[in-house]
Amino acid sequence: MSTTDVIRAYLDVWNEPNAAARSALMKSVLTEDSLYVDPENAGLRGHAELSEVIGRVRSRFGDLRFTLDTVLGVHHGRALFRWRLGTAATGYDVVEFDGGRIRSIVGFFT
Repeated sequence: MSTTDVIRAYLDVWNEPNAAARSALMKSVLTEDSLYVDPENAGLRGHAELSEVIGRVRSRFGDLRFTLDTVLGVHHGRALFRWRLGTAATGYDVVEFDGGRIRSIVGFFT
């Protein structure tokens, strides 16, 4: 799977409304001990904590979908990309990979 494919699969996790299906997707995209940080969440560790936040975001934004805007750079097992949440929000994430899955995500909202 290419870096772009993994990033798209990660955004699919955010777009999945069903918690059980989301959990299955997470296993293929994120390491078990993955770390997630953004301006509203400091240090979510593992699938369960991230899935809970995704559920809250989905209830707040309804059917809006995350899409990949641009992969801005990839090097040394990391990638920087810009995403969109419909017309409601945009942001940037830096992800770190481990064995083809994402180990950490640091998000920024614009």
